[in-house]
Amino acid sequence: MNISLDGFCDHTMGIVNDELHNHYTEMIQHAGTLLYGRTTYQLMEIYWPELVKNPSGDQSSDDFAIAIDNVQKVVFSRTLKHVAWRNTTLATRGLKEEVLALREQPGNDIFVGSPGLIAQLTELHLIDEYQLAVHPVIAGHGLPLFKNISDTIVLNRVKTKTFTTGVMVHWYQPVKK
Repeated sequence: MNISLDGFCDHTMGIVNDELHNHYTEMIQHAGTLLYGRTTYQLMEIYWPELVKNPSGDQSSDDFAIAIDNVQKVVFSRTLKHVAWRNTTLATRGLKEEVLALREQPGNDIFVGSPGLIAQLTELHLIDEYQLAVHPVIAGHGLPLFKNISDTIVLNRVKTKTFTTGVMVHWYQPVKK
């Protein structure tokens, strides 16, 4: 998840370049499933499939478009009745039930790409690892990543990767109680 230094999620304020796109492309190529809420899904669906059909010529963006198009995606929505993006299904169960069922299936990791789902899964203690790309930007407003979290969750930093733009990706795992 991309966040500002002050903890807000906004896809328009990040510092995205080839280096970061390549990082996410590699990550998604090893993903089993991506989970999205309706809002994030609709933002992604209007852009990336079109880039697969009509490549931009920017190799890192085009490669990311192909990777995200190929991975399985599950969308959680109370209002969508169908999804058009390739390899995408609507969740038929509640979030907890769907994630627990996905965890039972063989395959690669489950990634969560929507702030609201991350907060809900945090509350359910169903996140094994957080990967936060902190951009050296103070947004001052926006959607906080960890909105409405009621429990204190202690995290253990697993590793950090720094990009030339100053973006730092931190991997954290919840400390088991």
